[in-house]
Amino acid sequence: MRLIPLAAAALVAVSAPALAQTGFGPLLTPEQAAEAQASGEALFLDIRSGDEGAVTPYETGHISGAVPAPYALFRGPKENPGQVPEAGKLTEILSGLGVTADRPTVIVHEGKDASDFGAAARVYWTLKSSGVSQLAIINGGMRGWQEAGLPLSTDAVTPEPSAFTVTFSDRWLATQDEVQQVVEGKEEAKLIDARPQEFWEGRKAAPAAARPGTLPQSEYFTHDRWFGSNPALIDAERAQSLATEAGYTDGEELISFCNTGHWAATNWFALSELAGVENVKLYPESMVGWSNAGLPMENVPGPIRNLWNQISGVF
Repeated sequence: MRLIPLAAAALVAVSAPALAQTGFGPLLTPEQAAEAQASGEALFLDIRSGDEGAVTPYETGHISGAVPAPYALFRGPKENPGQVPEAGKLTEILSGLGVTADRPTVIVHEGKDASDFGAAARVYWTLKSSGVSQLAIINGGMRGWQEAGLPLSTDAVTPEPSAFTVTFSDRWLATQDEVQQVVEGKEEAKLIDARPQEFWEGRKAAPAAARPGTLPQSEYFTHDRWFGSNPALIDAERAQSLATEAGYTDGEELISFCNTGHWAATNWFALSELAGVENVKLYPESMVGWSNAGLPMENVPGPIRNLWNQISGVF
């Protein structure tokens, strides 16, 4: 095995029982992830993606034993990227990666910025909804791993397929129909837009969206508020305080959305997994799916403003 040394520090192996005793997830420091890797108990999924035809980040260097699982595997088609693959397709993907219901699984993302974390959060949400019970994300991703001086490998890993079968839970899922019930006042929930303010105000739109704007009666809480001065998330105690300050507490259902369920996954993760707020759901198709379905929206600019925005390259 060829290792790329990044520091002289050696990893200390821990036993599988020790890993279980220390608890697992939802976030691991790079050092905790290294212990999980050394134990041999955990499955590491490297979700980083590269440019088509170029050497991938995985090929350049990855955590030893990590399985390549590009983010695109967990996404929908170009016209609706937030769409969740159907259960049969997810079963094929996850079993092919060696995922099982009870094996601890660590998600490895790039860690370059707050936006990048959305990929890890979305994969975490997908795996949890699919029935995987022990999940964690490396806080800071590969960037954090490397900054901690931990080693990389260039050895390709071929996963051993599992017999895992997905039974997708709707516990953390908000469907388009459910969101429409809220918009029409037939059900109660708080709709939380994870996008930057200019999207919520209709001054910017995703390329695949039919028009700019947001869900009626929604409020915005940008996904990057959960991060410190670097791409690592704040701790659980601070997340709980931030959620409380925003009025996001147990009781009322919360539905997180964005353009394609990417940034929204970060809000879902921080509220549900870090802050421990119950009854938080993700609307995966988000505004791209909603706008292309021709459903009611707020903060949609008028025809003249919309034309000007297109001409000026705003969207």
